Amino acid sequence: MMVQTTWIALVLGFWSSLYLLDVFLKQSKKAIARRYLSFLDKSGLSVSVCQLRWYSPIFNRVFLRLGQWRPRFLRTWFTLGVIFSLLSMLVSIFILSLLVINTVRQSPVEHQVLTPVMPGVNLPTSQISYYMLTLLVCGILHEMGHAIAAVREQVRVNGFGLFLLLLYPGAFVDLSTEHLQAVSPLRQLRIYCAGVWHNLVIAVAAAVVLVLLPGFLMPFYSTGISVVVTGVVSNSAVSGPRGLKVGETVTRINDCHIKSIADWSSCVSASMREKWNGHCLPVALIKELDTSPRSMINRSQNQNPWEVIDCCNSTSPTHLCFMYHTKKNADTNYACLPARTATDRPMCRLQSDCYVPKMEAACVYPAVDNETRLLRIFHGQRPPLLFLGHPLDLYYSVSLSNYVPKISFIPVNLPFVIETFCKYIISLSGALVILNVVPCYALDGQYICRAFLELVLRPTVPDPEIRNFVYSLVVLFGTILLIINVIFAMWTLFL
Repeated sequence: MMVQTTWIALVLGFWSSLYLLDVFLKQSKKAIARRYLSFLDKSGLSVSVCQLRWYSPIFNRVFLRLGQWRPRFLRTWFTLGVIFSLLSMLVSIFILSLLVINTVRQSPVEHQVLTPVMPGVNLPTSQISYYMLTLLVCGILHEMGHAIAAVREQVRVNGFGLFLLLLYPGAFVDLSTEHLQAVSPLRQLRIYCAGVWHNLVIAVAAAVVLVLLPGFLMPFYSTGISVVVTGVVSNSAVSGPRGLKVGETVTRINDCHIKSIADWSSCVSASMREKWNGHCLPVALIKELDTSPRSMINRSQNQNPWEVIDCCNSTSPTHLCFMYHTKKNADTNYACLPARTATDRPMCRLQSDCYVPKMEAACVYPAVDNETRLLRIFHGQRPPLLFLGHPLDLYYSVSLSNYVPKISFIPVNLPFVIETFCKYIISLSGALVILNVVPCYALDGQYICRAFLELVLRPTVPDPEIRNFVYSLVVLFGTILLIINVIFAMWTLFL
């Protein structure tokens, strides 16, 4: 809650300062105000409440060239977009209606179709950059679709712009209203549906990249052998000089081999289920290594004694309290042993797992509570890292990747960045398809619905007032449907 409040304060503080600065410069002395207004006019920038906009006609020639490239192909391309958008409108209305009905009936909904993305709430602050970049890319390509289709249908493009609304970036294209109203409803549909169609193409392209990514990265990264550390939470149990380092490979947790992130999750889960994991030590060695006060009293003066450490009654950075029993004595014994020396011995789960020829051996277990585990993490070329704690603390303290760089200077985070960006594009671009085709005010679905009704009803319903009445009913229904879904989604998010 503290982090969310801080983010809200920073965002509101930024926009308040920017708006007040804009008002101050516009109302200051004539020379300063004239220069500031001239700067805004030349740069295309404008400031309003919680919004920063940029608008320019500099891309008009680019849109003109793209719109005139292979006219027949573009006509077929954008006609496919019309078919897809109309089908998507029906599917979207059906899904959103079914979601409302199930929510009202209190039927279980396994997957929430419409989920608002709120930075700091259900969006990690560390991934805000991915979210904003994805919105910007999807918005630009969406509006480029409208612009290219408009040029193809002989509609003038006045300009192109970008905006930032609070934390949500986007794009827009300014089309000539007179030209747009003069073309036929079918040509209008090609223009209105181009944005949604391009959102689908973007999502499919990102999915293809995600599937083919291992092949693309094969010359630079190896997979299926180990995993590589891409991040370590600071001040965690596995950070510090002796902890895990970014770029190191992780191959095992105890005797559980790790070749992928799925193996890592399985090994951590297995360590939580396995209550007893010990190590085989000869009883004579246990007594020799034991540094507890009772053992030191019984030790002869001819032996080279360890420093007295009573780790069974206090904490120690090098020693750990172990418990064991022998064949001669079934009572539980405790010994304070050097953790690394003890864990270097073979692992055991039962006393019968330990067999040393001509010598009595015991399986020593860490004397810890039921939730704590002693794990050996094999990483890089260094000695295994000893982790004492809950396995979930280990799981959430480390970020890993399946892609291990073949050369040291290759960035370890590049595959993660590409994967995350593709997943965001698939999710957000797909969501834009579902939202934009809904016949709702201020969305593409509103204009798609009008053009489609004009195309279908004009031959049979010549009265424009009746057609407008039908259009108003459909858009009103779509708007109410979307608002109800947003309310339910917000309620679910903050419930």
